[in-house]
Amino acid sequence: MCWSATADLVAGTAVAGVGVACVARVRDPRDLPLAGLPLLLGAHQIVEALVWNAGGGSGAATVVWAVIALPVLAAGVPLAVWCAAPPRARRRLAVPLVIGGATAAALAHALASGPVTAEIRGHTMGYSIGLSHTPLLIAGYLLATVGSLLLSGDRRLFVLGVLVAVGAAVCSALWRLEFISTWCALAALCSVVLLGWVRARPPGAVVAA
Repeated sequence: MCWSATADLVAGTAVAGVGVACVARVRDPRDLPLAGLPLLLGAHQIVEALVWNAGGGSGAATVVWAVIALPVLAAGVPLAVWCAAPPRARRRLAVPLVIGGATAAALAHALASGPVTAEIRGHTMGYSIGLSHTPLLIAGYLLATVGSLLLSGDRRLFVLGVLVAVGAAVCSALWRLEFISTWCALAALCSVVLLGWVRARPPGAVVAA
C-alpha cells in the first residue's frame, strides 16, 4: 500500500476506532493512558493526512504531527506503561521512564528552536527537524518507547514491543530519510494489539499484581 492522504485517513480512522473501543473497555483507571494510545496514534495519522493535503511544508499540521511523534510519544509511552505495570515491574520501568523524559525534553527544545518542515518523497513523507546528537536521541527514543514495552512484564505488551522493534528496523533499512513517518504509521497499526490487552485485563489488575 502506498502512503497517501487517503491511506493515512483510512488507517487513522480505523486505529482511532480501535482506541475508542480500548478506552470503553478499561476497568482500571491506571490502564487508561496505555489503552488510549491507539486513539492518539490514530489521530496522529489523520493529522498526517492534513500534511499530505497541504503538500508538506511547515504549517500547523506539520508541527502538530512532529510534537506528537517526538516528545509526546517519547515521554508518554513509558509513562503509560509504568502506570499500568504491577508494582514489581515499576522499578525496572523507571529506567525507560527517565530516558523518555530526558529525550522528550531535548526533542521539545529542538522543535521550539527551529522550523519543522515536511516533504513528500514519492509515496512517503519526510520530516526535517534541526536535531543535534541525532543518533543519541534516536537511541533514547527507542529505548523509552520500545524498551518500556519489552520490560513491562506483560506478554501482550512484550509482543507489541517486538512488533514495533522489528518495524523500526525495517523502516530504518527501507526508508532512512522517512523513518519517523513510516515507523509511526506502523506503530499505529501495531497498537491494535492493545485491544486484546485491555480485554484480558482483570479489574484492579495493578493492585492485585
